[in-house]
Amino acid sequence: MVTPLPLAPAVMGVEELIKSINDPINNFAWGWPTVLLISATGILLMLRLSFMPIRRLGYGFRLMLKPTTAKEDDAGDVSPFQALMTSLSATIGTGNIAGVAGAIFVGGPGAVFWMWVVAFFGIATKYAEAVLAVHYREVDPLGNHVGGPMYYIRNGLGPNWRWLGILFALFGMLAAFGIGNGVQSFEVASALVGTLGIPNFVTGVVLAVLVFLVIIGGVKRIAQVTSALVPFMAVAYVLACVIILLSQVSAVPGAFGSIFANAFTGQAAATGTLTQVILTGFQRGIFSNEAGLGSAPIAHAAAKTTEPVRQGTIAMLGTFIDTIVVCTMTALVILSTGAMDEKLSGSNLSIASFDAGIAGSGGVVTAGLILFALTTILGWSFYGEKCAEFLLGVKAITPFRLVWVAVVVIGCVAGDRGIVWGVADTLNGLMAIPNLIALVLLSGTVYKLTRDYAFSE
Repeated sequence: MVTPLPLAPAVMGVEELIKSINDPINNFAWGWPTVLLISATGILLMLRLSFMPIRRLGYGFRLMLKPTTAKEDDAGDVSPFQALMTSLSATIGTGNIAGVAGAIFVGGPGAVFWMWVVAFFGIATKYAEAVLAVHYREVDPLGNHVGGPMYYIRNGLGPNWRWLGILFALFGMLAAFGIGNGVQSFEVASALVGTLGIPNFVTGVVLAVLVFLVIIGGVKRIAQVTSALVPFMAVAYVLACVIILLSQVSAVPGAFGSIFANAFTGQAAATGTLTQVILTGFQRGIFSNEAGLGSAPIAHAAAKTTEPVRQGTIAMLGTFIDTIVVCTMTALVILSTGAMDEKLSGSNLSIASFDAGIAGSGGVVTAGLILFALTTILGWSFYGEKCAEFLLGVKAITPFRLVWVAVVVIGCVAGDRGIVWGVADTLNGLMAIPNLIALVLLSGTVYKLTRDYAFSE
């Protein structure tokens, strides 16, 4: 008989201590204080820009699909489209499948309405983030274009605010290992062991090799891979949702009706309060599209462009595609198939919804989870790397990549260590605070750059 390790109780005691410290901070980072700050910042930016991000959505789509011009080749590392796909690779993930299902399970159908609301104003937030990222970006010693909240805090607000940029980079680097790596790796391993019986360690090794082969090539290779995978998986998933909805077409109006009917009541929420409906919708919406967290502008700073407004107009499409399109599709499938009656949550609810619509189609959800998680690992590797570079210099890049690959294996094997990922989740939420402070203080710069740009193309 194997004797339990004597350190096990001590380890459990440490975990309990960490949990007791982390839980109150997490309640702040993902509770009303930060959620209201993110929402208020989006509203401020949208009003100050006179709803330009909404009025220029069509313009943004035209820019996204437009071939790169010679002028745009003067600066940057990847095309504007590739920058968008890199940022989408990190946002279109388990939150679009399991997250939406969780929002409906906890907050009821009405939570989807509040996801839409926070995404509506989040479009302006994402626009401002990318505008500032390109405007204040730098070229590092390796010749790569680097930017994001830590750079527009330092270069836009001045040296006295550098400490705020350091805080963002520190939160971002540490959070990346959890929310962008360990959690995602475990999702892939869990899906494969459950469907194909592949051991977690085997999944970890294979996944680590794949991730290494991509991230070792830097942002250019990451952009190439995500530009191939993200459009494919997003279109395939949305198409699958449309097919399910067509098979349940008579129930779709009722699904929309339940979203609006429950948006202003707490009847379908787990706690029976309207507050829970709104908070759940806001939390899941923010977690899904990451508008305000400051992650996406790190990718957009690498875009080949000389016009910050152009990239900002492309960047804001990420929030629209992620929440308004993909999350809505998931929600409608769940609500129109009646799978909610089974009292399931997370990815299990999404899988059951697909199977209820068309028998055997739940495999689409499993495949989507695997691909979404893989691209999230790739996208967040770049975010974490750039945060590490800001803190420690370019010498930190190679060690960071090696540790990142190692965490892929660890996440697959030991990804159920909830306290570890709980801390990472907290750090992920705390990223928003330095970023939002900078967005508010630099909103005048965003307005001026937008006002001076000619939307004539």
